[in-house]
Amino acid sequence: MHRALTLALILTLAACGGRRETHESTASHTATPNRANFGDAHPQDFGSTAPQDHRIHGIDVSKFQTTVDWQTAQANGVSFAFIKATEGGDQADPLFDQHWRGAARAGIPRGAYHFFYHCRPAIEQARWFIAHVPRTAGALPPVLDMEWTPTSPTCRIRNSPDHIRSEAQIFIRALQAHYGQRPIVYTAIDFFEDNQMWKVQGADFWLRSVAAHPRDLYAGQSWTFWQYSGTGQVPGIAGKVDLNAFAGNARDWNAWLAANQR
Repeated sequence: MHRALTLALILTLAACGGRRETHESTASHTATPNRANFGDAHPQDFGSTAPQDHRIHGIDVSKFQTTVDWQTAQANGVSFAFIKATEGGDQADPLFDQHWRGAARAGIPRGAYHFFYHCRPAIEQARWFIAHVPRTAGALPPVLDMEWTPTSPTCRIRNSPDHIRSEAQIFIRALQAHYGQRPIVYTAIDFFEDNQMWKVQGADFWLRSVAAHPRDLYAGQSWTFWQYSGTGQVPGIAGKVDLNAFAGNARDWNAWLAANQR
């Protein structure tokens, strides 16, 4: 009964609701990325394979990046951006629309992400995300950000691994049905291991690892994006920003965009 109800809700979300599709300009999947000209307030020694050994770099932003000159950021090597849209089932990032439009005007491929709230059903959170993130031509796949929340003022619950993976699958299926793209799951090593997130199906992975290469921390796990710093410095952005790298080279990047942009 529960599974049938969940499936019905997913199909309903795919058929209607959400913001209307828009057609803002974005970078084509044949673009030649600029070299990253990034700094770091707290640089790390990554050993034999450093972030700089990867060709394609980008950022993720939220309301905390209050001022972004997207044209300058693009000129200094921001090849993609993930932008916070929603959290839980009742919070929306107040700067999402501003960042979403700004990245598009600069020709930066961008996607939206949702911060998961462990005290609310996944299907409600999927519905909230869909209500705020348009089906936009050229957008990157939607992202589910799942982490532990030990400092949350309202929800510090730690559900069982089976429950967490089940909720992740519900959210992923809802977004896949609505946007027609294979979603991305962002997570950190403690959450990944505690909940055996490698068992999650139907999504690519975006892994946080700020002191080691993902292959050294997430043994055997394939990944598409690597968040390697939370203290990045990028021309055009006021304050610190998260830095990320794509797994492949420029040719791989163009192929991935061709296959995954909406």
